Amino acid sequence: MDIPLAAGWTCAVCGARVDIAKPFSWRCPKATEADRHHALQLVQAIAPLRGGDDPNPFVAFRPYLAWDNFAAANGMTEMARTALVRQVDTDVAIVAGVGFHVTPFDRSDALSDALGFSADGGVWIKDETGQVAGSHKARHLFTILLHLLTAESIGLAPWADDADRPPLAIASCGNAAYAAATLAAAVRWRLRVFVPPNADPVVLAGLRELRAEVVECPRRPSDPAGDPCTHRFREAVAEGAIPFTVQGPENAWCLDGGRTIGWEMARHFEERVPGPPLDRLFIQVGAGTFAACTIAGFRMSGVMPRLHAVQTNSCAPLARAWDLARQLGGPVSAATHWSECMWPWEHVGESAADGILDDETYDWIPVVRAMGDGNGSPIVASEAQVLHANELGRSTTGIDASYTGTAGLAGLIAARDDIGPSERVAVVFSGVRRSSQ
Repeated sequence: MDIPLAAGWTCAVCGARVDIAKPFSWRCPKATEADRHHALQLVQAIAPLRGGDDPNPFVAFRPYLAWDNFAAANGMTEMARTALVRQVDTDVAIVAGVGFHVTPFDRSDALSDALGFSADGGVWIKDETGQVAGSHKARHLFTILLHLLTAESIGLAPWADDADRPPLAIASCGNAAYAAATLAAAVRWRLRVFVPPNADPVVLAGLRELRAEVVECPRRPSDPAGDPCTHRFREAVAEGAIPFTVQGPENAWCLDGGRTIGWEMARHFEERVPGPPLDRLFIQVGAGTFAACTIAGFRMSGVMPRLHAVQTNSCAPLARAWDLARQLGGPVSAATHWSECMWPWEHVGESAADGILDDETYDWIPVVRAMGDGNGSPIVASEAQVLHANELGRSTTGIDASYTGTAGLAGLIAARDDIGPSERVAVVFSGVRRSSQ
């Protein structure tokens, strides 16, 4: 089987290249504190997708993963690479109660009927609520962790031993924070979580139970536009912390493991669903990494559905960037117009889907490009549609997802009149309910 190896990284903005063998290649080498508008993207060929039958996607698709190519390029044997995945996954399962696994992806007959689809079409749901830490977020972070542990085990890390490890850092008060805290606890690595003052007490209690250091981040008078949690996170990284984050421009290695979702979906449809491929994919968008990785997984399979990135009308910087990019040369050239297209949303409103209220879509470039390539488009859902989607999704499927977790369905509901009854569409339910919402 010919595997398309990851040759390394290239910056979508400036074209800088980073070899796959380089350790700790979190950001574009030309990015600075004054110029953060850079974004590393993986350089990897498209080829027929053939994963193994292992229930752990990080074993099944291991040869396709960039961290595995990094480890191989630095002399780590195939046996050692597989053993590392299994050992860390065992440690994760002790903390989380479940290890990484291929999650269900099936047609929901009840939801398809409720939305008026024919027997030839319908809605397929990828259920990530049973994944490690209750969402897709741990997939992104796992490849960062594997990269770190590989570098540590083969002598590339600058710290002497476990006690000298620099802390991990993340800005999040939801699923990403839970995922980061779970993985950090599994390998006993110190984690600092930067959260807003109004973070959910239930979430904070859970993070502290996992022994994460929670840092509240009120806005300071001197802060520039943007999320104060992100500002404090970046300051911590500048002081030596490792960016353990689900934001590609802050740590490109999070773009690696997230692709396993798209690979699972593409392979499932190819091998187990008779008839045509998926027509559309609706993905909820906050930072944008989820959508960027999922569609990248499909792209590597050679079959891409139309991507619809879903935000709420309380905060929709990606939809604004999409409109501006189309005026400034189109999605393909969006990276050359970063400052003109993407900036923090000025007045973030409230939404039950609070996990996608990122005031800036950090991984907007690959999402805009994918929508442009596949004739997709962003969708801005109303709050009524967000609430309806959660009620409808939970009642027809029995999946106890949060409002954020069902926000992709809100986009489908918003676009339903423009979708034919025989079309095949997919949404991802990701994020269990943790509070009283």
